Amino acid sequence: MNTFKSFMLMLVMTLLLVLVGQLAGGRNGMMTALVFAAVMNFVSYWFSDKIVLFMYRAKELKETENPRLYMIVRNLAHQANLPIPKIYFINSPMPNAFATGRNPQHAAVAVTSAIMDLLNEDELTGVIAHELSHVHNRDILIGSVAATMAGAIFMLARIAQFSAIFGGGNSRDRNNNGLGLIVVAIVAPIAAMLVQMAISRSREFQADKSGAELCKKPLALASALQKLSSGIQHNPVQVNPTTAHMFIMSPFSGKSLFTLFSTHPPMEQRVKRLQQMAQEMSGNAYKMPNIIS
Repeated sequence: MNTFKSFMLMLVMTLLLVLVGQLAGGRNGMMTALVFAAVMNFVSYWFSDKIVLFMYRAKELKETENPRLYMIVRNLAHQANLPIPKIYFINSPMPNAFATGRNPQHAAVAVTSAIMDLLNEDELTGVIAHELSHVHNRDILIGSVAATMAGAIFMLARIAQFSAIFGGGNSRDRNNNGLGLIVVAIVAPIAAMLVQMAISRSREFQADKSGAELCKKPLALASALQKLSSGIQHNPVQVNPTTAHMFIMSPFSGKSLFTLFSTHPPMEQRVKRLQQMAQEMSGNAYKMPNIIS
């Protein structure tokens, strides 16, 4: 279901790109913006892992430095039939984790010092399973493609804005086309952002599901998400908004009033789905208590 939803959202993004391109600059304008955005995101796709790891001063861990974490990652990678990713450590009071890398052969998993202190082994296993699911599901590629389209739409909207102001033709043509172009310039970037955020939330749901299936401990992952949400609220840390979608839990404290503009689904929804998975796996009606203070 989440995969189908992601596919449909990508289709919407594609149709929006074509529509905005035709309105803003015809076929030539559309192709120019798409090529430029593709080049920028190609560079990001190949080097984003190095950029984000450098941004958070991540240090690559050796197995002797944290054999417990290495054991968890190795076991899950073998179960998922994935190469063992590099493991990075970030000294931060914010409990969180993320995966990066352009493909499974060049993947990396990063964890913060706070998450290592906060979670027990089962919960940490659930978190790592979630991140490896992102790698297995090619979510980094999906995110790059979505960013490419969103970037192209933003550029086309800018073209539309300048066309409305400085467009050629007679005054009647400008009056007829100007209002439509201004509407496109305002609405298109917002629509593209909404679709991109929806894709991100869909992939988080899918990674929760795949991760719970991989580690066979959906309640442990649910418990980890609750602890992480509480930990982030009590230990807010400033992060670059462009990297927020990468973390297993949104690094911004507090509940968003505008879920449509969030990179992550509400924690309560994620926990509820994982609890339902646990019931289906076990056949009992046990419900995990809410541990948020």
